Amino acid sequence: MPEPLVVIDLQICFINQFTHHIPQRIRRLIESGEYDPVLFTRFENTPQSPYRRFLDWHACAGPPETDIVPELAEYAREEVVFSKQGVCGLPEKLARYLQAHGIERVYLAGIDTDMCVLKTAMDLFDRGIEPLVLSDCCASTAGLQAHLAGLAVLSRNIGAQRLREAGIGEGTMAAPESPSSAG
Repeated sequence: MPEPLVVIDLQICFINQFTHHIPQRIRRLIESGEYDPVLFTRFENTPQSPYRRFLDWHACAGPPETDIVPELAEYAREEVVFSKQGVCGLPEKLARYLQAHGIERVYLAGIDTDMCVLKTAMDLFDRGIEPLVLSDCCASTAGLQAHLAGLAVLSRNIGAQRLREAGIGEGTMAAPESPSSAG
């Protein structure tokens, strides 16, 4: 029986040398047919955002940066994309969707393990919805140490048994070299 999957912030603005492998991994998850529904969050850095006010970070403010990556765009229909304005956790509209559909357990994959994935998992946990984080389908734009730090915090706060592997990590925790950086 398929399980719900929430794909967190797989947007153009969050793809870099540490995260470039995640879109294809998540595409493989979706194509496996093991997850339904497949839901997406999308971060939007609005003018009122604390990211602008406190951190002076102005990226990811609108298209094309906020667009779901091309590898997953066909799955990201408007009715399954839940935007969040300046908040890195669970969008309220998505929380209402999960509640309305009686969803009690959700698999999570996406970017950033140490920020949005972590906060979303903890928000779900606080709402009594079991989060299962697919660690080999998550990464951090800040690199492997940030990804591992996020997993460590998640292990403590939601339980290590809720950190899972999808089995598509290709034997490495770090991002494989991108074709452009391979020597």
